[in-house]
Amino acid sequence: MDRHGTRRLRAALLALTATGGLLLTGCGAGGSGDNSSADRANGASAFPAPDHSRGSERDDESRDTAPDHLSTFALDVDTASYGYARRTLADGQRPDPSTIRPEEFVNSFRQDYERPDGNGFTVTVDGARTDEKDWSLVRVGLATRNARDQHGERPPAALTFVIDISGSMSEPGRLDLAQKSLDVMTDRLRDDDSVAIVTFSDEAETVLPMTRLDGNRDEIHDAIDSLEPTFSTNLAAGVETGYATAVKGLREGATNRVVLISDALANDGDTDPDAILDRIDGARREHGITLFGVGVGSDYGDALMERLADKGDGHTTYVSDEKDAREVFCEQLPQNIDLTARDAKAQVAFDPETVTDFRLVGYDDRRVADNDFRDDRVDGGEVGPGHTVTALYAVRTRPGADGHLATATVRWQDPETRTPHEESGQLESDTLADSLGGASPRLQVTAVAAYFADALRRGDDRWSPLPGAPRLRELADRADRLADITQDRAVRQLADTIRQAGHLE
Repeated sequence: MDRHGTRRLRAALLALTATGGLLLTGCGAGGSGDNSSADRANGASAFPAPDHSRGSERDDESRDTAPDHLSTFALDVDTASYGYARRTLADGQRPDPSTIRPEEFVNSFRQDYERPDGNGFTVTVDGARTDEKDWSLVRVGLATRNARDQHGERPPAALTFVIDISGSMSEPGRLDLAQKSLDVMTDRLRDDDSVAIVTFSDEAETVLPMTRLDGNRDEIHDAIDSLEPTFSTNLAAGVETGYATAVKGLREGATNRVVLISDALANDGDTDPDAILDRIDGARREHGITLFGVGVGSDYGDALMERLADKGDGHTTYVSDEKDAREVFCEQLPQNIDLTARDAKAQVAFDPETVTDFRLVGYDDRRVADNDFRDDRVDGGEVGPGHTVTALYAVRTRPGADGHLATATVRWQDPETRTPHEESGQLESDTLADSLGGASPRLQVTAVAAYFADALRRGDDRWSPLPGAPRLRELADRADRLADITQDRAVRQLADTIRQAGHLE
């Protein structure tokens, strides 16, 4: 399409906006949107997220043209891919490229986004130019409110732990690590929280029905300490029994969650994730029970665990040592007891007058059809307080282009009422940093994490190189400098991990 055609396209889209009485909304470049999200929930930002629920000819036109410049995905806060890659590289092996999910590398690091006061999201959009001509990296950042202290105001939790006790879990750093962490977590949960324990090997067993913490902590500790590894891994039986136990112990007004702890090396019974989740689909949908997957072990069924979490409206993480485990069970899990958004999706609209090409980094399994952005029947992601979600785009701009680059919109449902809400943020070309080195430190960390994942993914059929990618040695040096600036231990670990990968090359 030539430049005049592009202008006609933009004019048509803006005409659609005016005809519907809708306004482009959201903050200025790099900031969060305004607070009128409830008023915009039914299509108020028609340019960034066209509303196709109306049957006009103009809607038909935008349905044909607008998706060329739209990118839509379900939110995801998984981090397991990065954790498992770190473990694999520390063991002196290069991770399988198929296990590398770049968004999980990016989302493993702290961000500096402004946070909302209540449920929902702020939207931050910024970026920097790369060394490759006309290419930039654009960061879309979504943040929920700060997590309340776990002893403060939050719904009580009803947690069903589904624990793998198969023979492979006998390896040090698997079942023993889970037991130590669960013992610590049991002491930290509130008196009005509840815990159930289901174990599985060749068969599944409910070791502890749903039990209040108040007055029963010793009983819970005894159940945890009694776990011993046995036979094969019938993960399907464990998940099915776990959900049945969760439904039986369901608590109204509580956050009901299944926590699966496993190396996900299923070798008995049904091993297909879709078939496993189909068995408990009714409980998941009717009662809103979500799944939190915790992966362990040097040999880990990453793909199976990730599919289970996606199908179970939840997310995954990976623990390799006691420090990781304490963080997951004593910090992340209490944080994930509360939900601030259900079925959250994001849609980014790139202005065709200034942008010629764009590519979302990662989120391959979380893509959503552009026309389904406002269809609240289409599954999104569940997000809790204290979370940030980052999406990084490689964007090529027209030579000399100036003006609006992109508008990012996030749509979610209230976790209790299911009322939809939206928030938007925008990016202008003159706010792009002239180079990655001149960008904010946290944007630079995001770029380093993405470049690292990109390097590890080489050889995967889905791999396409990011613009401006440095060599691993230079990338490690960048991470070291950023660790000095941010004083962030996780960034220092990133530098060390990149060097380990460089030595293997």
